[in-house]
Amino acid sequence: MREFNTTGLCNPNKHYMVDITDKLVQIEKMIAKGKYFTINRARQYGKTTTLRRLRRFLAEHYTVISLSFESWGDSNFSTEKTFCQTFLEDASFSLKQTHEPISYGEEWLNPAVDNFKKLQRHISSLCQGKKIVLMIDEVDKISNNRIFLNFLGILRDSYLDREDEIAATFQSVILTGLYDIKNIKLKMIGDGAHIPLEEENHLRNSPWNIASEFSVQMSFSSSEIVTMLEEYKQDTKTNMDTKTVAEELFSYTSGYPFMVSRLCQLIHDKLDKDWTIYGVRKAVSLLVREDNQLFVDMSKNLENNRQLYESLYAVLILGHSQSFSYDNPVIEMAARYGYIKDRNGKIQISNKIFETRMMNYFVSKNEVAQPLAKTNALYHRITVGSSFDMQLCLQKFAEFYHREIYPTKDKKFLEEHYRIVFLTYLKPLLNGVGHYHQESKLIDDTRMDLVVNYFQQEFIIELKRIFTESDRTGGIQQLLEYMDKRHAATGYYLTFDFRKKSESRSEWLELEGKRILEISV
Repeated sequence: MREFNTTGLCNPNKHYMVDITDKLVQIEKMIAKGKYFTINRARQYGKTTTLRRLRRFLAEHYTVISLSFESWGDSNFSTEKTFCQTFLEDASFSLKQTHEPISYGEEWLNPAVDNFKKLQRHISSLCQGKKIVLMIDEVDKISNNRIFLNFLGILRDSYLDREDEIAATFQSVILTGLYDIKNIKLKMIGDGAHIPLEEENHLRNSPWNIASEFSVQMSFSSSEIVTMLEEYKQDTKTNMDTKTVAEELFSYTSGYPFMVSRLCQLIHDKLDKDWTIYGVRKAVSLLVREDNQLFVDMSKNLENNRQLYESLYAVLILGHSQSFSYDNPVIEMAARYGYIKDRNGKIQISNKIFETRMMNYFVSKNEVAQPLAKTNALYHRITVGSSFDMQLCLQKFAEFYHREIYPTKDKKFLEEHYRIVFLTYLKPLLNGVGHYHQESKLIDDTRMDLVVNYFQQEFIIELKRIFTESDRTGGIQQLLEYMDKRHAATGYYLTFDFRKKSESRSEWLELEGKRILEISV
C-alpha cells in the first residue's frame, strides 16, 4: 500500500503524490522555446522530485541528461580537466537510461577533453540534430566556485552561438538549488570556500544572464492537493471531504510541499486517520512542535543572522510593516529560505506553519530571558479534558499582568512588546495540544488578530494597544469584521490601555448579534 512520504524522493508507485501535470506542461513550454533557467526554491520544496517527474514527462520528445552535484566531491571541482571528465562520465551514464542507443552515451566519453573550450566543442558536436535537455540538481553544492562559473560561461557562449545559428548545443538547461546562481558566489564567500580575485569587482556578476525568469508556481494549490487526497481516499475507502480537508491544509501551509505531505502523514500515522478540519488542526499542533530539519535550519538561520532575526521579529511580534525588496540582502535571504513572500509590496510570512513556529521561537527566547511564574493549578483550571476556558485564561492574564509585568517594565517596552508578553503567558497553557497563529493580512503595530485552536475549539482574539477611546471602539469594530470573516459568534478583545486615566475592564459586550469579552489591562 502507498504512503505519504517526506524524506528523499517521492515515487508515485510507493507514495501519495500531488498531480503536478499542469506545472510540467508549463515547464515543457519553456523547454520547447529553448529557454535556459534556474529553479530556486527553499529546502524541501519538491525540486528534486519535480526534476525526476519532468524527466519522465519529457522522455517522448527530448533526450534528458540528468545530473546532481549532490554526489560530487571536492576533487571533482579541483581542475578544469577533472570537472570536464566527471561531467562527461555522468552525462554518459544518464544517457544510457534514455531511449538513445548505448553507443551514443559512450560517445560522450572522451579523455582528450581536458579544458572547457574542448568541452564546449565536444558538446556541440554531440548535440547536432538532437534535442538534449541538461538538468543539474543541487547546483549550490559546488566546492569550487570559480570552476563552476567558468562552466556556466561556456554554456552561455554556446547558447548565444545557438541563437545566432553558429553551432548546436543543449535545447535547454535547467539548474536547481536553494541559491540563485547570482548568489552562489556570495554563499561561497560566506562559507569561506571562495576568495574573490582582484578582477572580480562585483560579487553579483554572473555569466548566467541568459537565464529566463522561472515563474511556474511550485507550491501546491488546494485543487492540486485534492488530487492526492482523492487517490488516498480511493485506496483506503476513507470517508473524507477531500475539498474541505485540502482547503484546510492549504490555509495552514500555503501549499508548501513538505508541510502538506507531513500533515497528511501525521493524520494517517498518529491521529487515527482523522480526515476532518479538526484532524488537520491537531496535526498542525504536532508539526509546529517537531524537531524536523526544516525547523532546525530555521532556528539556526535566526540564531546565526542577527539582522534576519530582528527583521522577522519586527514583522511578527512588533507588527511593523516592511517593504519587500530583493535589493535588501536580508529580505532576499528570508525569501530564499521560504520564510516570507511579497504581498502587495510588503513582507508577509509565507504561511501559518512558519509563522507559528517562528512565534514559538521568539516566545521561547523571551521565556529564557524573562521566565514567568506558572502553576500547575492554573493550567488545570483553564484546561479540563479537551476544553479550554479562554475567559478564565484572559482574566488570569490580567491579574498576572498587573502583578508581575506592569510594575517591572517601563511604558515604552510595554507599548512595543505587549504581544510577546501575552504570547509568553499563553503558549505554556496550550501545552502543545493547541496552537495559535495571527492573521498576517490584518497586522499592524497597534493590533494583532490571533486565532487559537484547542482540540475542536477555536477562539478569535484581538490584541489592541489603545491611547484614546476611538482606538478602543475602532478595535471592537475591527474584531467584529474579523469575526464575520471567521464565522465566529464569540470573540475576545484584550486591550492594553495606555491612557493616563484608565480602568481595568472585564465585561461581555452584545453587539450585532455577537458576544465579545472585553478584558482591559
